[in-house]
Amino acid sequence: MKIYHHINEFKAIKNAVVTIGTFDGVHVGHQKILARLKELAQEIEGESVILTFFPHPRMILHPEDLDLKLITTMAEKAVLLEQAGIDHLIITPFTRDFSNLTPEDYIKHVLVEKIGTKKIVIGYDHHFGKDRQGSLNDLQQFSRMYDFEVEEIPEQDVNDVAVSSTQIRSALLSGDIATANEFLGYSYTLTGRVVRGDQLGRTLGYPTANLFVEETYKLIPGDGIYAMLIEMVGKSEVRSPKSGVGRLETGVGRLKTQDLKKGMGYIGSRPTINGMTRNIEVNIFDFNEDIYNEKITLHFLEFVRHDEKFSSLEDLKTQLAKDKIKTLELIG
Repeated sequence: MKIYHHINEFKAIKNAVVTIGTFDGVHVGHQKILARLKELAQEIEGESVILTFFPHPRMILHPEDLDLKLITTMAEKAVLLEQAGIDHLIITPFTRDFSNLTPEDYIKHVLVEKIGTKKIVIGYDHHFGKDRQGSLNDLQQFSRMYDFEVEEIPEQDVNDVAVSSTQIRSALLSGDIATANEFLGYSYTLTGRVVRGDQLGRTLGYPTANLFVEETYKLIPGDGIYAMLIEMVGKSEVRSPKSGVGRLETGVGRLKTQDLKKGMGYIGSRPTINGMTRNIEVNIFDFNEDIYNEKITLHFLEFVRHDEKFSSLEDLKTQLAKDKIKTLELIG
C-alpha cells in the first residue's frame, strides 16, 4: 500500500475506486465497505483508494471537546488498511479551509481532479463538505457531469453488521473487551514506550512495565485487570508529524501468538496505595529483560476483574496471584 501525507502528493490514476472517511477502528462494518471497494477495483482493472484525514475533523472543528478518544491511531489505522489489501491511502490534513469546501468543490477538485475517481463507494448516510451538506444526492447529481459512478452500501447491509465505532468505544470504556474485540474483528491494542515507575510491583513479586502512550487522543480501556499478549516493537519509530504515520511494526489486527508474550495488564490509579495518577502497567510472565525506553504493544484479550482497593499490600499480593492464574486460563 502506498501512503500519501497530503492530497497534493497524489497523482490522479486511471480507474480509481474511492471511499472516504475516518475509519476509526477499521471495524467489521468498515471491512464490508473495504471488501466492496476492492471488488469494484478488480472489476474495472483499477486501484482502491482511501481518502482519510488527520487530525480527526472533530479535533479541528471542536477543539474545546477534549473528550474525543479514538480507537486507532493513524499509524494503527494504516497498518489495518494495508492488511485489508488497499492500494492507496491518502491522509490529508483536515483544516478549517478544507472543511469549508462546498460539496461541488469537494467533488470536482478533490475526487475528480486530484484523485481521478471513476467509482466511489460510500457507507449509508454518508455526508461531506461544508457543514456536512453533501450527500448521496450530490454525488449522483455530479456523477454525470464528471463521469464517475456512485455506489452506496445499502442500509440493510449496514444494519446486518450492526456495529459502530461509538459502540466499540463504549464497550472499551466499560472494560467489555470481549464485545469490543468481536466488533473490531481483532484484539484491541495499545502501543507505547516503557517508562520507569516506582517499582511497587517488583516489591510484590509482580514487576510491571509502565506504558506511556504518546497519542493523547488514543482511547484507554476502563480501569481493571486484563489478560493480554505483549509484543516487543523496539526502540525506534519514525513518524511523520503531518500524518501521524510512522514505521509502526505492530501486530495490530494479525495476532501471531508464537511471537508474543503472555501477561496481565493493569489500568487504574492504584487505590490500595492512594495513587493520584492513572497508570497503564503490564506484568509480563516469564520475562526479566530491560526494556526501558522501548516500545511495546499490548493486545487486550479478556477482562479479568475490576480495580479495587485492598486493606493491605499483602492482600493485594494474594489477589495478584489469583489474577495470574485466571489470566493464564483465559489466554490458554
